[in-house]
Amino acid sequence: MDNRDEIRDFLATRRAKITPQQAGLAPGTRRRVPGLRREEVAVLAGVSTDWYTRLEKGHISGVSEEVLNAVARALQLDAAERAHLFDLARAASARPRSRRPVQKVRTGLQRMLDAMSDAPAIIRNGRMDVVAANLLGRAMYWPVFQSRRTGPPNIARFQFLDPAGRDFFPQWDTAADTIVALLRTEAGRDPYNKDLTDLVGELCTRCDDFRGRWAQHDVRLHHTGTKTFHHPAVGELILDYESMDLHADPGLNLTVYTAAPDTPAHDALRLLASWAATQENAVRPLRDDRSPC
Repeated sequence: MDNRDEIRDFLATRRAKITPQQAGLAPGTRRRVPGLRREEVAVLAGVSTDWYTRLEKGHISGVSEEVLNAVARALQLDAAERAHLFDLARAASARPRSRRPVQKVRTGLQRMLDAMSDAPAIIRNGRMDVVAANLLGRAMYWPVFQSRRTGPPNIARFQFLDPAGRDFFPQWDTAADTIVALLRTEAGRDPYNKDLTDLVGELCTRCDDFRGRWAQHDVRLHHTGTKTFHHPAVGELILDYESMDLHADPGLNLTVYTAAPDTPAHDALRLLASWAATQENAVRPLRDDRSPC
């Protein structure tokens, strides 16, 4: 995964999404490219065309925050895209260094998860490995756990390579877009992570749906919202989620799912808890002593 190529493709795809009218420019005639031309982005950012062309070719190392912010404004980047641009710039300036995905969590984190007895909760790393969960979290993601052959359960691999993924995620296209955007965001943060690039390579090779989405270079922040699942044992689950990075454990993210009282989703969670109590041994706990690899 070449960082210079990533920069080029990201900026080019963002430029293609902005029309002259959106940028406050005259539409003109005989446009050969979708979106803005390079010289138009340069004008909007207050830099020379030659300079912006060099930037879009991947020469971003050493570029100041002021200039990066100007380019971000010209391309109308959202918060996730702006952060991704800065991640790419930092990676271009740093020595290649791979951050291996975390496979196990601290005892204190697992204890925190287990204390959440009424809400499904999982901890994942940047390549979408589920590295820890509480009882309800393991029960909710039971199809993902069942799908794995070796290594930790991986949500992305389940989503795109297991036919059960389309049943578990009834809003499959939306869920697929989110998964790919999260992986693309992680690739910007850690472009030399071999485990991540191996996963992306596998999914690109084996799944056209993944490969097409990966080429779009979309990124996103994933903090709060609502997700719909179809659990094989309890049916539909429409749950709110809160997702946060664990700053004391770089590379790990905690996601907790809840439902408002006296709602069908709350009743479904109670049913899931009852099912989990009878099926606990059906899913291998992540906190045992066996190696996940």
